[in-house]
Amino acid sequence: MANGGGGGGGSSGGGGGGGGSSLRMSSNIHANHLSLDASSSSSSSSSSSSSSSSSSSSVHEPKMDALIIPVTMEVPCDSRGQRMWWAFLASSMVTFFGGLFIILLWRTLKYLWTVCCHCGGKTKEAQKINNGSSQADGTLKPADEKEEAVAAEVGWMTSVKDWAGVMISAQTLTGRVLVVLVFALSIGALVIYFIDSSNPIESCQNFYKDFTLQIDMAFNVFFLLYFGLRFIAANDKLWFWLEVNSVVDFFTVPPVFVSVYLNRSWLGLRFLRALRLIQFSEILQFLNILKTSNSIKLVNLLSIFISTWLTAAGFIHLVENSGDPWENFQNNQALTYWECVYLLMVTMSTVGYGDVYAKTTLGRLFMVFFILGGLAMFASYVPEIIELIGNRKKYGGSYSAVSGRKHIVVCGHITLESVSNFLKDFLHKDRDDVNVEIVFLHNISPNLELEALFKRHFTQVEFYQGSVLNPHDLARVKIESADACLILANKYCADPDAEDASNIMRVISIKNYHPKIRIITQMLQYHNKAHLLNIPSWNWKEGDDAICLAELKLGFIAQSCLAQGLSTMLANLFSMRSFIKIEEDTWQKYYLEGVSNEMYTEYLSSAFVGLSFPTVCELCFVKLKLLMIAIEYKSANRESRILINPGNHLKIQEGTLGFFIASDAKEVKRAFFYCKACHDDITDPKRIKKCGCKRLEDEQPSTLSPKKKQRNGGMRNSPGSSPKLMRHDPLLIPGNDQIDNMDSNVKKYDSTGMFHWCAPKEIEKVILTRSEAAMTVLSGHVVVCIFGDVSSALIGLRNLVMPLRASNFHYHELKHIVFVGSIEYLKREWETLHNFPKVSILPGTPLSRADLRAVNINLCDMCVILSANQNNIDDTSLQDKECILASLNIKSMQFDDSIGVLQANSQGFTPPGMDRSSPDNSPVHGMLRQPSITTGVNIPIITELVNDTNVQFLDQDDDDDPDTELYLTQPFACGTAFAVSVLDSLMSATYFNDNILTLIRTLVTGGATPELEALIAEENALRGGYSTPQTLANRDRCRVAQLALLDGPFADLGDGGCYGDLFCKALKTYNMLCFGIYRLRDAHLSTPSQCTKRYVITNPPYEFELVPTDLIFCLMQFDHNAGQSRASLSHSSHSSQSSSKKSSSVHSIPSTANRQNRPKSRESRDKQKYVQEERL
Repeated sequence: MANGGGGGGGSSGGGGGGGGSSLRMSSNIHANHLSLDASSSSSSSSSSSSSSSSSSSSVHEPKMDALIIPVTMEVPCDSRGQRMWWAFLASSMVTFFGGLFIILLWRTLKYLWTVCCHCGGKTKEAQKINNGSSQADGTLKPADEKEEAVAAEVGWMTSVKDWAGVMISAQTLTGRVLVVLVFALSIGALVIYFIDSSNPIESCQNFYKDFTLQIDMAFNVFFLLYFGLRFIAANDKLWFWLEVNSVVDFFTVPPVFVSVYLNRSWLGLRFLRALRLIQFSEILQFLNILKTSNSIKLVNLLSIFISTWLTAAGFIHLVENSGDPWENFQNNQALTYWECVYLLMVTMSTVGYGDVYAKTTLGRLFMVFFILGGLAMFASYVPEIIELIGNRKKYGGSYSAVSGRKHIVVCGHITLESVSNFLKDFLHKDRDDVNVEIVFLHNISPNLELEALFKRHFTQVEFYQGSVLNPHDLARVKIESADACLILANKYCADPDAEDASNIMRVISIKNYHPKIRIITQMLQYHNKAHLLNIPSWNWKEGDDAICLAELKLGFIAQSCLAQGLSTMLANLFSMRSFIKIEEDTWQKYYLEGVSNEMYTEYLSSAFVGLSFPTVCELCFVKLKLLMIAIEYKSANRESRILINPGNHLKIQEGTLGFFIASDAKEVKRAFFYCKACHDDITDPKRIKKCGCKRLEDEQPSTLSPKKKQRNGGMRNSPGSSPKLMRHDPLLIPGNDQIDNMDSNVKKYDSTGMFHWCAPKEIEKVILTRSEAAMTVLSGHVVVCIFGDVSSALIGLRNLVMPLRASNFHYHELKHIVFVGSIEYLKREWETLHNFPKVSILPGTPLSRADLRAVNINLCDMCVILSANQNNIDDTSLQDKECILASLNIKSMQFDDSIGVLQANSQGFTPPGMDRSSPDNSPVHGMLRQPSITTGVNIPIITELVNDTNVQFLDQDDDDDPDTELYLTQPFACGTAFAVSVLDSLMSATYFNDNILTLIRTLVTGGATPELEALIAEENALRGGYSTPQTLANRDRCRVAQLALLDGPFADLGDGGCYGDLFCKALKTYNMLCFGIYRLRDAHLSTPSQCTKRYVITNPPYEFELVPTDLIFCLMQFDHNAGQSRASLSHSSHSSQSSSKKSSSVHSIPSTANRQNRPKSRESRDKQKYVQEERL
């Protein structure tokens, strides 16, 4: 009996086919079945009276030979060890081959019937022809009836077939549920097989008591029904019968019914259910889980590999535990299923440890063939699987929003440089607590350096690989819940228009997915901004902004032509930089103290309500140590506008938003917390904090920090919200008789009244030859050296000329602009320049000294060096070679001192309302004579750079380290170099406060408005307009100038005076708002120095000591009286210390008797200059 046990699979008794006929075996099976049932019932009836020892697993001695066989898992179903495996196998084989025979027989009969019908049809056709037409009509009627019956039958069969096809095709919800259910039940049947594999291969099981057998039976009944549906829906029944899923059903479903009949269980071929895993990828596609080709391919490879592995392990488990039939099943070995899985893996991988191996002949024969296919599969599938997993997007997940924390999406040009610059400014500590998470989205995975940068900021930065043009990727980064989307541009691309087109497409995709999302995008070319207006959901009122780098870059450079060094100061103001303390008394100490200042906004305290702007500005500067330069003013019709230094006629309203220059956000809070009752006697501004007055409780709650933006339309500036003090509000327009006297029939300004305008001119009329330029006495002009050719990308020179043609200058104050460069390139730009007055072109090259001397470069107010060829060079260190060579070429030039004597820049301008004929205000004319420039080093130059590191080549006498940041270098601090990279900070500054961009744009563009941009988008040129009171009122706006301290009304403060006294005097007397100093580099030295370089000091403190050679940056009011006399003189001259021409100290002086006291050479030169300007 022990030898007949089925635990290991073998028995000493004969196998299933040992002796006797099949009929005898069948009767023995039935007899054993009956005796087994009898013994089961008797044992169950006497079990209540038996002791616990009878329920153990010990072997029971039978009372009658072969009559009572205990039903246990360790012994076979009869004493002779009779096996019935062949019955299970036979049921599958009969089903398979029987069905195959029926299908082939049906096909054969159908073919024969078709052939017979075809022959019969030909015979009938011949009879119809012979019988004539009358007889043919009589025979057609029954034929038609027969065809209709056949059609009805075919229609019914087709309907059933179509219904079955829909049920299994996953095209409907029912079909998808059915397909998924079949797969799930197949996996369930496989799990039951795994459980039963721990039992003997063949054992006795009572269907009514075995729970797993009942579940397996239910599963297979469902599989049988599904098989019927598949059979009905199959177009080719033969191929359906031979496909893998059908074979699996043949060898797994029939044995279950045999098990119920025989009360036996044979593990058999149930492992074939593992082949259903091949359909795993299809199921996941039905559920929309797999969508990419790589993921589908990966799941396919894994499912094929695993299903083959598990199926082969099942076969080895069957034959090794059963043994070879011809060896009477005595060469079996007991192996668990998972040991067989292990055996197949080490076999496929060709490792073969030898600890587990096949002993049976069937097992070894199978291993011979399997190792060939398994090795090939292992060698091909595994590397491909590893490659797909390795190539799987590391950053392919989805963003999980954090409750109470906003996030922004940054996309576009994502590189180490752009990301590091953005994060350095966005996450700066001076912004207080930035509770915003940054999500980067890019279609290329980051390199190691960029990945390391993300890891350093992992608490606030996440990266996802994808494209904003793909809605699925936008959903992954939760763009619909993002606070804003920022799009970075590649400033160094070879084709700026193509880069802008890419960013515009990104905006379209994002706005199409979520129209309400706020977008801040960088644009390279000014003319491409017009395309954003074509996007229906683009709305500046919701905070959408386009930062045009060309517009701002050239605007900064243009402002440096009016006030040298202003580009550096403004760039430092909107960039977040920490304070670097230097103990030594060097120029870097004062420069870095100013660099730590930034621009913030905060609501003004109600204590300021009713006070004039200069009064509040003085109080903030003196008491709160804050510099307020502008406010957001709401007119009677609730239209909001940003007003820069509006003057003493404007009163502060309740809830006014102020624009401040301060070192950090906490300092600006003083303007909101200030209370006259509590803080009037406090001298230390740090003690000004929130007090307990009733005023603070009644006041509107201001949870907005100084960096928060005004999203609502009522609080945000309107499209015409550039700082135009006198627009749309008659109460703000001061009395001006000049408006009434203007000739309204003459077009002097564009249609908006913001810029000087003239009729379009042909380019041939403004071209000067070298001899003509040399004969023209050019002085106080702007020389623009431009490198470019026919194939170069357009720079957009209109953005450089527009600020220099702003209408808040009088005509005689406009500086003449001379372009020196390729005429082919300038012809391409001329279409946007032909409406501006006082513009000339000298065809040539900036590297030619003859061309430079012809335009009197030594007498210019500013020399601008630009290049349109910078982005066409792959080597970044060579991108600026033309600009650097031109700059060094000019600095090495020598000039003759026989040209004449020029007035020094130290005289500056006469503030509005000051009469120079007064003895008190008359300058000391004996100090005005200065030698002209004799060396190119003293020529004021500003050079545009692409690569920041190339700034080290501009000044040969500085000691800047090549690794020094741009803002710490001497050329940048002196305002002689400008790089577009400084504009990167505007992205984060605009996000935190969108009014900052409006303020910066208004300052540097000369007053460009959305109306003007829309007009340029339509016509690509300025349109002239007649002078009306409304357009002339737009001239009344502030402009930046430089105030000299060597003489004039502020000369007494220039020698050892305090900057705060100067600030208060200029503000009270002339409504001029001072905000910085342009100081000689070596002014702090006790010994005289020949160095003429100056550097920028931003917002110095009240007690800062002044020196006579200082030039003061200030915002001055528009002077209506300066333009009444065409004979008025323009002052733009050299500093007494630097002997270098300055650009912004220009202001008209009324003709007085005192002018007769000036040197004759000066008077004649001015007259000659006026004549030449009229000629040009």
